[in-house]
Amino acid sequence: MLKSAEKTGTNEYTLVITVSAEDFNAAVNKVYHKQKNSINVPGFRKGKAPRAMIERIYGEGVFYDDAINDCFPAAYDAAVEESGIDPVDQPRDFDLKHVGKDGLEIECKVTVRPEVNVVGYKGIEAEKPDVEVTDEDVEKDLKAKQEANAREISVEDRAAKEGDIATIDFEGFTDGVAFEGGKGEDYDLELGSGSFIPGFEDQIVGHNVGDAFDVNVTFPEEYAEELAGKDAVFKVTVKGIKEKQLPELDDEFVKDVSEFDTLDELRADIRKTLTEQREKSAKSTFENAVYDKLSELVDGEIPDVMYDKAVDNMLSEFRYNIESQGMPFDKYISAIGMTEDSIRNMYRPRAEKDVKIELALAKIAALEGIEATEEDIAAEYDKMAERYGVKAEDVKAAISEERVIAQIKSNKASDLVLEAAVAAAPAEKADEDAE
Repeated sequence: MLKSAEKTGTNEYTLVITVSAEDFNAAVNKVYHKQKNSINVPGFRKGKAPRAMIERIYGEGVFYDDAINDCFPAAYDAAVEESGIDPVDQPRDFDLKHVGKDGLEIECKVTVRPEVNVVGYKGIEAEKPDVEVTDEDVEKDLKAKQEANAREISVEDRAAKEGDIATIDFEGFTDGVAFEGGKGEDYDLELGSGSFIPGFEDQIVGHNVGDAFDVNVTFPEEYAEELAGKDAVFKVTVKGIKEKQLPELDDEFVKDVSEFDTLDELRADIRKTLTEQREKSAKSTFENAVYDKLSELVDGEIPDVMYDKAVDNMLSEFRYNIESQGMPFDKYISAIGMTEDSIRNMYRPRAEKDVKIELALAKIAALEGIEATEEDIAAEYDKMAERYGVKAEDVKAAISEERVIAQIKSNKASDLVLEAAVAAAPAEKADEDAE
């Protein structure tokens, strides 16, 4: 039970927690029954020595440490509920005030959720990208469909030109030594695609099938460390040249590649699809910009542990995604030239922003008197069950109602902020209109 709860610092409480003689003795007895089979007592077979005999030989406190570990979590949870505080981390700085047959008393420090202020959360102004789809946009998409359905025709009566697909063998050397990953055979390279090192494709243009020649390039400074900035020579042989033959953009093409009958119908559908995509993207960009500005409105001292835990979660998710693909995490980050510390540093700004947004939405929910109804709670559980493909009862067993209520309030606060936000034209667009 809670003996006392005193605020001893910004976002810090000191709790004094007691466990009754009855409850502590029950914990000691539980530990005794778990360990008695592994304790040697002269004159007794293993597991048969009475608790009192073991305590007489090894000391009264022989089971105390494990008994404290056994009974403290429940006592701590009860003390937290009674005190009304909202911890954001595990208790720390334990001080064992007393332990014995008459019970237990422990003091510990707890970091709690900070109290923050948020002013100006209604009417946040943020840029929203333009969603206009031009005729040029439609034709570009149509051209991509035409390119995707192009035929490749072998040519032998001319040299390679930009836009052709050259089939090549190649091997790269630096300082006269072949380097790993620099060799390929029967490789199809679209000239002008920019998929190889700058300058490589340009030097294939003008060569004919059967030509063997050197391509001289310099690796970019941002390339892999062992090759960055180095001069290289590639021995190249052109084994084939193919040119793309584009289909005619007519109604017959439309019938072949889509559900439509005419070119006008396909153009209209492309415009509709591009508009929907851009509206969705613009909405997401606008909302993220609003959240960014909302995070800047948070005023309060936030414990570092909240940022650290947010980074931990991001790192765990990243690790899971990598290892689920069958690659050891440590090997992967080493291959991309990073360490766990550098990844944590990379995630830190995002973590700080996410924590501030979470705190802001909780504060707004309180200021606006936002509540979660029984219908809201039931709907949220049903939504989670559908998302995870399990029964609602299973979700309820795994996720506390308190957590669901907090999420519902946060979602409602978010809706309030976004509905009140003001969309502004992008800076470039505003400048153009002013002219």
